[in-house]
Amino acid sequence: MIHLKEYEAVVGPQVIEELYLLAEKVKGKSVQNINSTAVGGGVAEILNRLVPLFQEMGVNARWDVIKGGEQFYKVTKKFHNALHGKGETITPADFTCFLETSEMNNKSMEMNADIYFIHDPQPIALINRKEIQQGKWIWRCHIDVSNPDPQVWSFLRPFIDRYNASVFSAPVFSQELPIRQFLISPSIDPLSDKNKELPQEGIHQVLERFHLDPEKPMVTQISRFDYLKDPLGVMDAFEIVSKYIDCQLVLAGGEATDDPESQEVLAKTRDRAASNPDIHVLAIPSGSDMEINALQRASSVVIQKSLKEGFGLTVTEALWKAKPVVASAVGGIPLQVTHKYSGLLCHSIEGAAYSIKQLLQNPEYAKKMGENGREHVRQNFLLTRQLRDYLLLFLSLFHEGDVIYL
Repeated sequence: MIHLKEYEAVVGPQVIEELYLLAEKVKGKSVQNINSTAVGGGVAEILNRLVPLFQEMGVNARWDVIKGGEQFYKVTKKFHNALHGKGETITPADFTCFLETSEMNNKSMEMNADIYFIHDPQPIALINRKEIQQGKWIWRCHIDVSNPDPQVWSFLRPFIDRYNASVFSAPVFSQELPIRQFLISPSIDPLSDKNKELPQEGIHQVLERFHLDPEKPMVTQISRFDYLKDPLGVMDAFEIVSKYIDCQLVLAGGEATDDPESQEVLAKTRDRAASNPDIHVLAIPSGSDMEINALQRASSVVIQKSLKEGFGLTVTEALWKAKPVVASAVGGIPLQVTHKYSGLLCHSIEGAAYSIKQLLQNPEYAKKMGENGREHVRQNFLLTRQLRDYLLLFLSLFHEGDVIYL
């Protein structure tokens, strides 16, 4: 377990001192985080790092996961896509399934806290216990709801409106709501296995295990296998680039237990890649943090060609490693990538290909972008900043309108 004191080397002692001062004001309040999966995806990853640090600072924090069957997760995947603006056919039976599973969780979930921190749509209906479970309720939306499907958004709104506060990852996601809204971007842990420095020998061992050529420039996308991550479009862009530059593409990712589409997307990705020996599709299990770290560090360019994106922590991870990034200008990505300063933003397959080619052909330009990106992450997207924002959020629920002095 990593202790808070160890982050001083990255962010400085003043940041850590401030966190302890804020935590002192939150002591005595209990916080219960609830989401839909304990493994896979950015939400679980962040909670896995945040909750122990809250506890170390004396904040009574815990993390629980709702239960749901295969049909429930198929429905919530449809909700997820629809909230991102993707067309989905959602039937009355789907809404019924969601409500029935929610009611089951309402009856069986053990809830006893001063602050209920509910993450994303899957557990949103736990708010039905608000009258029984006295406390403050926060709905944390990690996905892009800038252009949600009206049917799904209208279904969720009566739940959202009953919360005390909502949290979004980017300004463009905010909606007209009768409750307070907070902007808190996600973060990465610079000391985790996924982000810490690695010896060159360890990186080469990972490349060898996955049969990757350490001498050939490598373009990498790390993402779960999801249509919204557009792995097929990434391959199209790569094949344009490979006409001019001898390079290799790595598409690596795992699965989330609440995402039933991942196997289908993985199969289609493998079929599409089968005819090109320079495209490597790696289905790596959840928790393969050292492998992901090594793949990102070995990359010449990291790409994130999402069609929709909540925030895109894989972009943050790559920037922290001072890697040049090509990413779609969607969701929270433009908060991280300033075009032509800390990376290159793209809007199409052809645009992505042009940007990758530009970075591969101009290593000094790519190096400078990577350095700028790392500093931007250090200032804005490390775990200690998110800890601070959440502590201030918790305090604001009990001191509405007050000024909190440190």
